[in-house]
Amino acid sequence: MALTPAFLDELRARTTLSALIGRSVKITRAGREWKACCPFHNEKTPSFTINDDKGFYHCFGCGAHGDAIRWLTDQQGLPFMDAVKELAAAAGMDVPQADPRAAEKAEKAKGLHEAMADAAKFYVDQLHGLAGAEARALLERRRITTDTARAFGMGFAPDSRTKLRETLKSYGDPMLVEAGMLIQVENKEPYDRFRGRLMIPIKDARGRVIAFGGRIIGEGEPKYLNSPETPLFDKGRTLYNLDRAQAASRKTGRVIAVEGYMDVIALAQAGFGEAVAPLGTALTEHQLERLWRMADIPLLAFDGDAAGQKAAIRAAHRALPHLGPGRSLAFVTLPNGQDPDDLVRSAGPHAFEALLQAAQPLADRIWHHELAAEPLETPEGRASLKRRLSDLAATIQDGNVRHEYVTEFRNRCDAHFAPAPRSFTPRAPNRMPGRPGQRWQPPEPPPSPTVQALGATGIDRVLAKAVLAGLIRHPAEIARHMETLSSLRLADGALGRLFEAVVDVALEDQALDTDRLRTILASSGFDRQAAELLRADTLPFTFTQKGWDVGRAALDLGEAIAVLVARPQVDAALAEATAAVQARFSDEAFERQVALVRRKAELEARLANLMLADED
Repeated sequence: MALTPAFLDELRARTTLSALIGRSVKITRAGREWKACCPFHNEKTPSFTINDDKGFYHCFGCGAHGDAIRWLTDQQGLPFMDAVKELAAAAGMDVPQADPRAAEKAEKAKGLHEAMADAAKFYVDQLHGLAGAEARALLERRRITTDTARAFGMGFAPDSRTKLRETLKSYGDPMLVEAGMLIQVENKEPYDRFRGRLMIPIKDARGRVIAFGGRIIGEGEPKYLNSPETPLFDKGRTLYNLDRAQAASRKTGRVIAVEGYMDVIALAQAGFGEAVAPLGTALTEHQLERLWRMADIPLLAFDGDAAGQKAAIRAAHRALPHLGPGRSLAFVTLPNGQDPDDLVRSAGPHAFEALLQAAQPLADRIWHHELAAEPLETPEGRASLKRRLSDLAATIQDGNVRHEYVTEFRNRCDAHFAPAPRSFTPRAPNRMPGRPGQRWQPPEPPPSPTVQALGATGIDRVLAKAVLAGLIRHPAEIARHMETLSSLRLADGALGRLFEAVVDVALEDQALDTDRLRTILASSGFDRQAAELLRADTLPFTFTQKGWDVGRAALDLGEAIAVLVARPQVDAALAEATAAVQARFSDEAFERQVALVRRKAELEARLANLMLADED
């Protein structure tokens, strides 16, 4: 079986080397690279480095060096083809089947690369010849210097249907059609695809020309035209300027994604060589993965118009499922109606740099977008906002990051919709505003140790059962609420013992699901109690039922745990305050009693809101 260089290049590009090696070797981050003790020789000080951008590992102690395939063959002893098949399966690629024409196909791909390189040279020659005067004038108007045009290989396609075809006739029409350089119409002669356009070559990560983008010189549509998809060019997997931006990104520690290649070129000329762009499509998952290989938090600097901001929020939503600890996006907000090219030309590089420094985190961008999406004056509107945020957070695959987003959005909603503090001017010292004769009271003090001790023994058994059922239904939530749960002393007897067993099992295995948890509990004699708790008709909460959205259930379970912890302390404090009023009445004791009554009512309302409505 002959594997083409293009296939192997794509396989390496889709494999994150640090993740592959990290499965069997303990690695640590070291700037843009990773370090480890070399697995090929014994050492105590790490000299083994992994570079995801370049796709290779190297040991400065023993000289071991290779890529993902070499790692599997040398370190794990796999045959070459087995290593390729394993990496291809992980990357979602099909290994080419044995084909006697494979060598012919590889030679054909080589011919396509050569044809594209010669086409690029033809366009460059045209730009600097007599026919390219209008294109050069366009570059001058856009303030693109000769050096920049040369660095990016910019050229000009003359307004002719046959000039490129005639120049590259040695390749033959079929190959030029396959490369996307000619258009084939049935029963007609092929003709040049690009005519009368400023030409910008699109290159792969190795710097080879694989496609072109063309901008019309005068009036006409379409303003921009890209090559069609070909054996060399997959626009959903390609980022413009990736070959040049990789090196620049290693120096700056960041990567900037913009909408178009003219923005990339203008930014590079202004000193921002780490800019890349998708090619006429919204950012895809593959392109996001490419960006994350270059920087943990890529900066998205899309146009300041409505279309650009819509593209930014689409990218935010598409990125959510793939977030990880430290791996996110940030958003640069440009002035309304401007793109990066406009900004650096009108206000200079410092203005763009200032916007980069003020980039908006992903969570902020989603929050502000959803906040402005619908009116929030009604309870229904506010509930809709909370549901949208919950649904978005639920798409995050990483459990820890998902939990943080759920908590963050919940806290933001609570803070945003909290009643504004009332301002007042006391009529006289120590008097309550608007309530003559009553003295102002300081905020409610924290629970006393006595209240905390009493509260810990006053757990509501019904709510405790619901929370315990929720933890069995959603074991991943146990670790997230461990600090709170560890402070609880559930009722003595079977319920308390079951709670301790559930927590102990979860601490030993944080990858539990409900079925495995129940299996372990059954071996300890808790099967009947767990089954009773999980009966859907006994506990009317989302987190105790099957089939509810995981994000919504997690939010509700967290709220129930908060009420479970707070309510007995409030009950104990209220009992203490009531006893104080009865023993010796005072304004201070009465005000504290009233405040605690209100606090208890608030907790009851929060709990009532969690209960599912009766559908009968």
